Amino acid sequence: MTENPSAGTRFDAVIHAPVRLRVCGILRRIDEIDFAVIRDTLRISDASLSKHLKALSDAGYVSTNKTASLSRSDARRVTWVKLTHAGREAFDSHIAELDVIANGHPAPEPSHPQLRTWSPTFGATPEFG
Repeated sequence: MTENPSAGTRFDAVIHAPVRLRVCGILRRIDEIDFAVIRDTLRISDASLSKHLKALSDAGYVSTNKTASLSRSDARRVTWVKLTHAGREAFDSHIAELDVIANGHPAPEPSHPQLRTWSPTFGATPEFG
């Protein structure tokens, strides 16, 4: 039996939404990043990014931390965003599954055994050799 190349990969509908996929792609390469940097990089509104971060947070894929801004004189705070360990695993698995889909690797083996057909064999017969 050969090992299935897609074993352990999983398509993740939470991550697959285009903005969330891009957010995870940004976060995967760094420890944490300012909310505003993500917003500006993706060119989306605060409300849109907040909505997508909430979905990722509810799934346990990102965490946020608010800190006082040293560069601002007002009371505004900076929101730092990071991918959790579970988020990294889910993102990596999702990307691996997309690779399987894109490159046409075989589908995962079925969880049940293949049905076999039975055909009797009786040995050589004089007519058929």
